[in-house]
Amino acid sequence: MGRYGLAPEDIEAKSFEIIGTLISETRYSENEIQIVKRIVHTTGDPEILEHLRFHPQAISSGVGAIKAGASIYSDVKMAAVGINRQLAGGFGCRIVCLIDGVQVAEEAPGRSITRAAAGVRRFSKEFGGSVVAIGNAPTALFALLDLIDGGHPAPALIVGVPVGFVGAAESKAELSRRDLPHITILGTRGGSAIATAVVNALLRLAVAARKDPRKDQ
Repeated sequence: MGRYGLAPEDIEAKSFEIIGTLISETRYSENEIQIVKRIVHTTGDPEILEHLRFHPQAISSGVGAIKAGASIYSDVKMAAVGINRQLAGGFGCRIVCLIDGVQVAEEAPGRSITRAAAGVRRFSKEFGGSVVAIGNAPTALFALLDLIDGGHPAPALIVGVPVGFVGAAESKAELSRRDLPHITILGTRGGSAIATAVVNALLRLAVAARKDPRKDQ
């Protein structure tokens, strides 16, 4: 182990140094780079960048929502528990897991839908101006897009990165075709860890923007 060991505080710094050599910085804005690095760090997969997509207003809209104290919704607990509550709390942002609650558990089987989709329905009137991070359930992303198509207020930012082989690629393709601020990864790749990494990167960007408003974009 001594051949590879680094001081704990040096491991992340070294990782990001390596990641920096793998990314074409001319391809992304300065703020997008911060999110890109977190995604690669989380997945250990530089090839994921070929499938990553940013809406032009994704960063500014997401950071603006966080600075305004918007709620942050996640589809599953795995994502919710990974979001940095100290940073979110500093802006007054509450963190909400869509599948939590007796109401969701009871509604899903009655409607023959997933708990994630039922959770989206439950909070349908609250998404306007929020940040919604979906890393696990394609049905949640489909349900959210259906609500928006039906006239419900849209989130300030959708982090749509559900993973899997049934509906994941299709739901993200639908998101990528919408003129909605979003961050997504096309294809089957994704996951709650990525959704959490993106939200935490946005929280850090919001902290930086609060100190220097020029960093909002």
